[in-house]
Amino acid sequence: MSTIGFSPEEIDTAAPTRSARLKWVVVVSSALPAGRAANAAICVAAVTAREVGGLLGPDAVDADGSTHPGLPWAGCSVLAADADTLAMIRTKADASDGVFVAGMTELAQSTRVYDEWLSGMSESHAADLEYYAVSVVGPKNRVDKIVGRLPLL
Repeated sequence: MSTIGFSPEEIDTAAPTRSARLKWVVVVSSALPAGRAANAAICVAAVTAREVGGLLGPDAVDADGSTHPGLPWAGCSVLAADADTLAMIRTKADASDGVFVAGMTELAQSTRVYDEWLSGMSESHAADLEYYAVSVVGPKNRVDKIVGRLPLL
């Protein structure tokens, strides 16, 4: 799916997040209630972490010896946008070279069976999809142009 990510030599967990070559943002519909917004953000973040190499840092071990799975070492901003802006972001990101995009649609939250979602998506035209969240990873300047100056969620 994606060939976007950090190579092992780029991962610098001692550097500030702003120094990373790639930027990760999750944009969520500002119209959603908190629980549905959190669900949409988590779902697109999960697929992003799976598909974009090097996003997660190494595991941490606390003083008692318990392991805590690694978190995004380069950071992730969660932003808010209206439905039209979300659709525009999805379209721009999808058309931009070197940018990963994952989206969660209304259809994904309204179905309870994965195969029903797959079937519904196969019958839906891209222009008719209503996005609840979009995850975008790419070069900072490109991501900034795609998302503009959206507020934090």
